[in-house]
Amino acid sequence: MSRLVALLGAECTGKSTLAEALATHFNAGLVTEYLREWCDTHGRTPLQHEQAHIAAEQAARIEAAARRHDLVICDTTPLITALCSEHYFDDDALTAGAVAFQRRCNLTLLCAPDLPWQADGIQRDGPAVRAAFDARLRGAMRAQGLGWVDITGAEPAARLAAAIAALQRPSSR
Repeated sequence: MSRLVALLGAECTGKSTLAEALATHFNAGLVTEYLREWCDTHGRTPLQHEQAHIAAEQAARIEAAARRHDLVICDTTPLITALCSEHYFDDDALTAGAVAFQRRCNLTLLCAPDLPWQADGIQRDGPAVRAAFDARLRGAMRAQGLGWVDITGAEPAARLAAAIAALQRPSSR
């Protein structure tokens, strides 16, 4: 059975960069963020009725990678889509399924919003939304009893070292 390592966090918290570095370091499977691909293809952010497809596709890609790799690094999971749906549309219909999926992850690395905020096209709302979403994410994780390891610091090398150490801990294997 594959080990799933989820990288979660608000916008502009270094998830994608860290996921790529971890996949390279461990020669692991990498599942990129489907939302980014979706937004690039459609030239906009998704509407409420499109959220379920995005969450399902992210999960399907993770499951497909898990069939091919012993270790899979997931640049987000359906939980982020579900919480975005709550945040932007006041819709919690995806939350229960997303929490169930998150419980399948062996380790969650929660990227802190302590990196400088950078604009990135249509997907980024700004530092105030980033902070509010980080609080929502941490609150949801706590409320559901989902554990995580905080990844902090402005230096990419330090973030990578902390993530590698978390993956190498016996409790995360």
